[in-house]
Amino acid sequence: MMLPKLTLAGLVAVWLHLPSAHAQSSATIKIGVLADMSGLYSDLSGIGSVAATQLAVEDFGGTVLGRKIEVVSADHQNKPDIGSNIARQWFDQQGVNAIVDVPVSSIAFAVQQIARERNRVLLISSSGSSDLTGKSCSPTSVHWTYDTYALAQTAGKAMIREGGDTWFFITADYAFGHALERDTSAIIKANGGQVLGFVRHPQDTPDLSSFLLKAQASTAKVIGLANAGGDTINSIKQANEFGILGGGRRIIGLLTYISDVHGMGLKDAKGLILASAFYWDLTNETRAWTKRFMERSNKIPTMANAGDYGGTLHYLKAMKEAGTDEAQAVVRKMKEIPVNDFFTKNGIVREDGRVIRNMYLFQVKSPEESKYAYDYYKLLDTIPGEQAFRPLSEGGCPMLAKKS
Repeated sequence: MMLPKLTLAGLVAVWLHLPSAHAQSSATIKIGVLADMSGLYSDLSGIGSVAATQLAVEDFGGTVLGRKIEVVSADHQNKPDIGSNIARQWFDQQGVNAIVDVPVSSIAFAVQQIARERNRVLLISSSGSSDLTGKSCSPTSVHWTYDTYALAQTAGKAMIREGGDTWFFITADYAFGHALERDTSAIIKANGGQVLGFVRHPQDTPDLSSFLLKAQASTAKVIGLANAGGDTINSIKQANEFGILGGGRRIIGLLTYISDVHGMGLKDAKGLILASAFYWDLTNETRAWTKRFMERSNKIPTMANAGDYGGTLHYLKAMKEAGTDEAQAVVRKMKEIPVNDFFTKNGIVREDGRVIRNMYLFQVKSPEESKYAYDYYKLLDTIPGEQAFRPLSEGGCPMLAKKS
């Protein structure tokens, strides 16, 4: 029997397929933590995300489907090209099955597409754009911790209820900032408020004084910060230094991590309203997990770190139940079984890949109110996931249109 001749294109196609086939049959399940290890978002992500992922693997038992689970990590340096190159190398050459964390939405979008093409899993915890489960949804990715819609629905809506009906945005000029400004603006307008203007600044801007002065000149009651990490810290500290706050004007960090509050100190952060999916001091379970986390990382966990743990643990549970490491089969199983860990109770992974869980509204304590280390938040409200996150029908996820 004569074998068919392979064209050059056919040979290339076979060669390109080999890394994927090799990875799926590897003796090790590899999980890659793609994070900011040294820059603007390293306090909210970084080594904490690695520690949380390792804890999840250990708590699961260290093996799945008879194979050892290995955690690898890399620094994407907040650059989409570097993040994309790492993802390709991990998938094509190192047999990585899933990528976890991924701060910076522009990087998450790029890695999401690569993961889809390679049929690998992406568990997003640190990036926030709600478009990740909207127009860019993928059958191999899950958006775990929070998103821009939930932040706006939780914290933005609370400010409107308190009389903050005119807003001016200081927005980080990249995908996450634009999405947070857009989602918050929609909620402001839907509740009778007005957006008086906005300015956009480059990522990692040390001096935000000119942007803050424009916000002050707008006479808006609320200065909405659609930025994150060091940019949020600098915005709030400088607003206090310049005396911009007070007299009926307030500032809100629409995405404020506990690492940001720690970085700016309670003197500058006191009274700040914020939304979060997690706070270490909420329950006995969150406190017990935080103790273990801090023994390993020597830092207080952020909601992104908690999400890395929860996403990794649920991924491994689903792989075990599915009996395979094939990405789409595992993600389908993740959507079938409830999410239960130390901070998410009976959550679900929705069809578009969005995890639905409670969100919390907090106010930062004053220095006098704080009684012990990292005693930073007062719980104001608990928002059920069905109210906090965007309705499935409004996201525009193409996968849903194909099913209908």
